[in-house]
Amino acid sequence: YSYSCTEGENRQLWSSGHHLKSCRDVAFSQDGQKLFTVAKDKSIHILTVEEGRLETRIPKAHGSALNCVLPIDNHIFATGDDGGALKVWDLRKGDAILEARQQEEYISAMAVDGNGKILLTASGDGTLGVFNVKRRCFELLSEPQNGDLTSVVLLKRGKKVVCGSSEGTIYLFNWDGFGAASDRFALKAESVDCMVPITDSIVCVGSLDGVIRAVNILPNRVLGCVGQHLGEPIEQLAVAPGGRLLASCAHDQKVKFWDVSALAGLVVDDYRKKKKKGGPLRALSSKAAGSGEDFFADLRDEAEPEAVAAAGSDSDGSD
Repeated sequence: YSYSCTEGENRQLWSSGHHLKSCRDVAFSQDGQKLFTVAKDKSIHILTVEEGRLETRIPKAHGSALNCVLPIDNHIFATGDDGGALKVWDLRKGDAILEARQQEEYISAMAVDGNGKILLTASGDGTLGVFNVKRRCFELLSEPQNGDLTSVVLLKRGKKVVCGSSEGTIYLFNWDGFGAASDRFALKAESVDCMVPITDSIVCVGSLDGVIRAVNILPNRVLGCVGQHLGEPIEQLAVAPGGRLLASCAHDQKVKFWDVSALAGLVVDDYRKKKKKGGPLRALSSKAAGSGEDFFADLRDEAEPEAVAAAGSDSDGSD
């Protein structure tokens, strides 16, 4: 799709029906020229972004249905499946250069450091897996956390790893201490299903309750509600190049865009004002109540803490 801030100018550019079963994940290559797709049919497809032409197809890439894909550089990418298996592929060789099955449940999400060396995998068994892409080997597994780990991102210039869980808890790991979580932060959310970094300290998280929350990490604080798909579980979040727009998709079959540019200017200090327990979640967007009528959401001024009753209450403390 091509999207625009002008009403009526969003349009579909092409569609692909090459997968035989449901498409589970898509990712753009680092140069933006290719689109990687993985599906329940166990195949990997690589298409050209401009025309949607199928360039590469790897059938029966895994023994189980594929769940996620992550391009690491222009030649290397990683895939994870429902059985906990990870594969790292090199397009120059046309085959996998690393295969491992260290986790017991599905691989839900992956992240890689800035050097393309250390690959992290979040799993439904509650563990964080650490793999060395350069040495093509498994390094270690964290102790299991409560609930499925659903997402993993790097913050604080790569010094902190942040994972979301199906229990609504955010777990923090130090870069040199993957064995055990260094901190945990419970949101009053049904789950943390997906997560994207907005700044070096702020992430946006999508939940089963349909609310997109902005969360500051260290100090751990829920900043408020960026937007919602009312009552519909949020499946995925993505940040547009430049960091101004956040895209979200949910079970309502809609893609919504939110202006998150003002988050970059928020300063969160260690001092936390006392807040009434059970109070409504602060709206960071004029459309955070989820009217869905306007294409973009304009973030309100820091001085306008407008409440969104539909979002419920959130914890803003650290355990």
